Amino acid sequence: MNFRHRSRDEPEINLIPFIDVLLVVVIFLMLSTSYSKFTELQVNLPMANTEAARDYPKEIIVAVSSDGRYSLNKISMEGSSLDVLATALLAANPPGKISQDRVLIISADASASHQSVILVMEAARRAGLSHITFATQSASSKR
Repeated sequence: MNFRHRSRDEPEINLIPFIDVLLVVVIFLMLSTSYSKFTELQVNLPMANTEAARDYPKEIIVAVSSDGRYSLNKISMEGSSLDVLATALLAANPPGKISQDRVLIISADASASHQSVILVMEAARRAGLSHITFATQSASSKR
């Protein structure tokens, strides 16, 4: 019989892995935290240079007035729903004759609602038009 006390090692707490994990968590929280205040966001919109305008031979022009009326290639449209716009754009760009260089130009009034322009973009997506540009005017031609 062996009655000797065996020397038991004292359990020790290794803090290095714990510190490593905490450091990773702190770094993650620092990187994922947003410090910007959206109420103080200032937006400076760019000016367009109309002298460098391109000529699109196969263009479809949609004009959006300030009161939400639409015209397609200078022809006024009856109604302003998404289905009416998509149908008119499909008629202007038949599926059998879809051209990769067909361009939709959105000419929106400066005081037109954002929703009116988004509605034209959604109708263009439904009609299969992927090349979209916006008509602008230069700062010198503003009155």
